[in-house]
Amino acid sequence: MVAPADSTLHTMQIPVRWSDFDRYGHIMNASYIEIAQEARLAFAEEEFTARGMDFAVFVRHLDVDYLRPVLPDTTELTVETQVVELGNTSFTTRQELKDRQNRVACVVECVQVAVDTDTSRPRELNQAERKVLTQTADSVEKQES
Repeated sequence: MVAPADSTLHTMQIPVRWSDFDRYGHIMNASYIEIAQEARLAFAEEEFTARGMDFAVFVRHLDVDYLRPVLPDTTELTVETQVVELGNTSFTTRQELKDRQNRVACVVECVQVAVDTDTSRPRELNQAERKVLTQTADSVEKQES
């Protein structure tokens, strides 16, 4: 199942830290990955944990595309997280990290696999999890019809 590319599932602002910048005055490559992870964890906390759902995943694959440097005049990044693909045991998120001028600086695609915490093995996504992962895509489709 593929979600519409224009459905924003989760948006948050993440302050950048002094330590995120390198000696050339722009955010270091590894910091983009940490910031994206922080936004994915906040999404999981708000959408799963806050609803009483135990949702354990591990990152199977990251694809990072660095489009432009973020300079020190940006004090926080906007991170928009979308679910763009849903499989049996996994899902893929696409995250856009935007600077203070709302320009996309980095795109992170992350394949995450649901894990059974007792066996530490992959497991199928259940109906409740699928509903959370597709809720915004469904609401966007309804608005368009």
